[in-house]
Amino acid sequence: MNGVHDMGGMHGMGPVAPEPDEPVFHHAWEGRVHALTLASPTRGNIDAGRHKLELIPPAEYLRMSYYEKWLTRLEQLLLAGGFVTADELATGRADPAKPKATPVRPAATVQAALTAPYSYIREVGPPAFAVGHRVRAKVIQPKGHTRLPRYVRGRTGVIERLHGAHVFPDRHAHGEGEHPHHLYSVRFAARELWGPDAPARDSVRLDLWEPYLERA
Repeated sequence: MNGVHDMGGMHGMGPVAPEPDEPVFHHAWEGRVHALTLASPTRGNIDAGRHKLELIPPAEYLRMSYYEKWLTRLEQLLLAGGFVTADELATGRADPAKPKATPVRPAATVQAALTAPYSYIREVGPPAFAVGHRVRAKVIQPKGHTRLPRYVRGRTGVIERLHGAHVFPDRHAHGEGEHPHHLYSVRFAARELWGPDAPARDSVRLDLWEPYLERA
């Protein structure tokens, strides 16, 4: 979807100021949010989680820190999945009238769940494009989740690498199944994206799914 999260090429957002020796977490609660997210029963669909971040109202999105966004996403996923109620989130206390279900992920199973290998790679038919093909990113305005940035739509690039077929996030995020498609690394010249004032030798590489692309 088109939203404030899609900031590529935007001006006026302030400087990027790397922090020397930046800690993994600036506050203890951030580490807890990270752990809760990884151990949550909602963890199975990364695309649905990304879409929840996109649905945060723009003013709130810009105000929030990184892990505040994570916490908001987790709360919304838990609500949507029926794992908690709005009153339980507001009070921080379990409703004593609610039945106590068997935990979806008991504490003893967390380590195995977090370290078990998983992959979004799938098997489908042959790819439509090959290395060296010139392609154009389609001009689309999706209302739902997408991994096609606005700044690249309508721009021409060159296929540099094939990654095989992967779960298609635009459908998967909305519970519509996996619908795997081939995924490509596409190189876009900086001047193609940003105009003649961009450095001539610079470029951007994006991993883009086949439905986003057409032959140029």
